[in-house]
Amino acid sequence: MDPSAWIWIVVVIVVIALVVVLLMSSRKRREAFRQKRDEQNRQHAGEIRRKAENADLEARENEARAMHAKADAEKAQVEAARLRQEAEQKQSAAQDLRTDAEKHQYKANALDPDVDEDGNRRNDARADAGTDDDRAADARDADSRDADGRPRHG
Repeated sequence: MDPSAWIWIVVVIVVIALVVVLLMSSRKRREAFRQKRDEQNRQHAGEIRRKAENADLEARENEARAMHAKADAEKAQVEAARLRQEAEQKQSAAQDLRTDAEKHQYKANALDPDVDEDGNRRNDARADAGTDDDRAADARDADSRDADGRPRHG
């Protein structure tokens, strides 16, 4: 073989070796770039996950505060209903007492000779009826007699 053929063979082998070396280094560079990109993506994904966990935690805390506020509101409504019911009962009891007082006042006015039908005191009633002692004695006498005016026996 001719020396120039050998040179060409060596040149071709060197070129093939260079191409192989370039392809391998290119692959290594791509692999390194891919690994670097993957690592950056992992870190970014981790940050996103931490933010999501923080947001979820904050959302749960807000929900807990909202439920607590709702429970407080319901408790206040129950307390208000209880107080309303208690007020209504007291109002009813007061009305019953007022009705009883009015009945007693009406009964007293009906028995009192110094009061007219409208419940007003007569000014001239004392002068006509005499002293208080005379009226008390008349009342005792009336109590000691039955409906026909006969004395009661004990």
